[in-house]
Amino acid sequence: MTYRVCFVCTGNICRSPIAESVFRARVAEAGLDGLVEVDSAGTGGWHEGDGADPRAVTVLRENGYGTAHTARQFDPSWFARLDLVVALDSGHLRALRRLAPTERDAAKVRLLRSYDPAAADDLDVPDPYYGDDDGFDACLAMVEAASTGLLAAVRERVEGKAA
Repeated sequence: MTYRVCFVCTGNICRSPIAESVFRARVAEAGLDGLVEVDSAGTGGWHEGDGADPRAVTVLRENGYGTAHTARQFDPSWFARLDLVVALDSGHLRALRRLAPTERDAAKVRLLRSYDPAAADDLDVPDPYYGDDDGFDACLAMVEAASTGLLAAVRERVEGKAA
């Protein structure tokens, strides 16, 4: 049975495509790519059909990650097929939980940085869109740091489903 993870930010052109690409690579490295499906979306549809922001593409490419991406808007009906919805900041967390059709669906929504024990009190991944290239580097570093804990949690769920 496939475990489905969807990363969500605002427009699905910066943070969530970076998270999707990094986590897809982690899943493949762990040998789970046949068991875990990874995608992303935005809370809004402003950029639907667009590729990722060129600065996101650059930081991914420079760090050896895939860059194929087409932006789309999160649809509440997806909760039925998703196992985990990963919000990139607390605003996305609140918006997604409001969209959730049931309390069980709302419980599927988690903040990415909640999987990073070093994140301390600030669990938001800041939006790099209005800043310079350094913001994309910082975004990538935060995503990579949280991906280790997220992978461990997903592995535990996948192995539990297989048992």
